[in-house]
Amino acid sequence: MTTAARVERIVTSAWARAALSHPACGGLSRAHLVDLVKELAAPWTARCDSARHDRRGGQRRRAPGAGPQHRLVFTDRVLVTLVVLRFQLPHVALAELYGVDRTTVTRAVHEIRPLLATRGFAVPDRPGVRLRTLADVFGYAAAEGVRLRIDGTEVQVRRPAAHRPGRRVFVSGERRQNTVKTTTISDGQGRTLWSGADRPGRMHDQTALRTEGIAEQLRLHPDVTVDVDEGYRGLANEFPDQVSAPPHKPMEDVPEGEKLAWREARRRQSSRRICVEHANTEHKQWRPLQRYIGRREHYAETHRAVAGLVSDRAARRATVRRASTEIVLARQTAC
Repeated sequence: MTTAARVERIVTSAWARAALSHPACGGLSRAHLVDLVKELAAPWTARCDSARHDRRGGQRRRAPGAGPQHRLVFTDRVLVTLVVLRFQLPHVALAELYGVDRTTVTRAVHEIRPLLATRGFAVPDRPGVRLRTLADVFGYAAAEGVRLRIDGTEVQVRRPAAHRPGRRVFVSGERRQNTVKTTTISDGQGRTLWSGADRPGRMHDQTALRTEGIAEQLRLHPDVTVDVDEGYRGLANEFPDQVSAPPHKPMEDVPEGEKLAWREARRRQSSRRICVEHANTEHKQWRPLQRYIGRREHYAETHRAVAGLVSDRAARRATVRRASTEIVLARQTAC
């Protein structure tokens, strides 16, 4: 028996399914993967039935199960999509693993990725509840008394073709690269609550978030408080009681005590806000969000799919009540 024949006997769909379901490949535990397959099965079936109905132009004429079968079953379609999102592997490599054509894998990714993108974001300590819009996030924060953390992140994307209108809008003023900018909102433990507002890299962080309607949400929910960095200074000036930005740096000729007070206030504000940076770091453990090499039109969908999966894992972390870092006098002293 030749080597090629032995390999053909060893590498089967069952073997590929067992290998790709490992947490190292898809980034999800097996229990999480089982729950995800169950969750997506009904929407995928409904979408397939709707597409077949449109092609036929009416009701089916044969019994369910008749006709050609999928060479890549639904579970395998979910697995190859997760591996593409995790490592950005070429579709032809996964097609070779399953013994199908590359277009079959590409079609599977285009079927499953939108379902992942529309799932929304998991809520900590609230199984089954998901946040899909900015209004959902602010409503949840107002109801649960959660202090939000907001930050933007950039991902390098393909450079648009030369002489194409709007080519410069993707050039980031900070990174000097062609990027897409995304805004992330987390709670005090770095658990992702929402990620969106995908805009070209040239747009300012604050402008990208304002176009999503955050100012209206702050007015509708006056009890919601937010920690931001220096890039959202205008938002902090407009809503000083709700949005906390780093304190202004004092002048050089002020007393040393004021400088020390400024450093301590800045440290505390940074300590509260840094958790959203950790949330962005969790997203960028997935290869497409380190440098995206696909079509820019699919980036927003890819980012939402990855962020939703990351939020599932983060929401399972137990809520920890942390002690305050503020300095408190142990006893009152007489003047």
